[in-house]
Amino acid sequence: MLQVKAGDMHKMGLLFERYHRELFGFLYHMSGSADASEDMAQTVFYRMLKYRHTFTGEGSFRSWMYHLARNVLVDSAQKNKRSAYHQDVAEYAERIGGGTTADESLQKEQELATLHDALTRLSPEYREVLVLSRYQELKYEEIARILNVSEGAVKVRVHRAMNELKKIYLKLEH
Repeated sequence: MLQVKAGDMHKMGLLFERYHRELFGFLYHMSGSADASEDMAQTVFYRMLKYRHTFTGEGSFRSWMYHLARNVLVDSAQKNKRSAYHQDVAEYAERIGGGTTADESLQKEQELATLHDALTRLSPEYREVLVLSRYQELKYEEIARILNVSEGAVKVRVHRAMNELKKIYLKLEH
């Protein structure tokens, strides 16, 4: 990103190739819409170019990218006046792959659907820390920089979010 900031715009293509899928995944988990997530990912890369002068190189590029992505999510939610979360369970069922039998495959699909239903019922604050820590596999230190809170606060949020997710999941399972 420092090279892009210095004027080497060709490096932006490399950043896109490296981070587009990861960024899309985060936006998809937060918005639940593949089309909206793709649009938002494009907006994030546009903003990277537009605001490249704000990247100092002191923190990680990923932290800066997720900070921009969070702003795009907020802007999108305000624009649409809604924050509904819809999950395409079939797409995730394909990603996890089927079991060796049709029963195993169906059970995985049902468990996955229940998990994602539970995830949709979490507050956006809890859903966000779980997506960043579990799906995007960011370290707590990096999440703390993204959210502008202490690392301890992130640990507490993740712990509380997991407990809340577990409660919701168990209620939905029965």
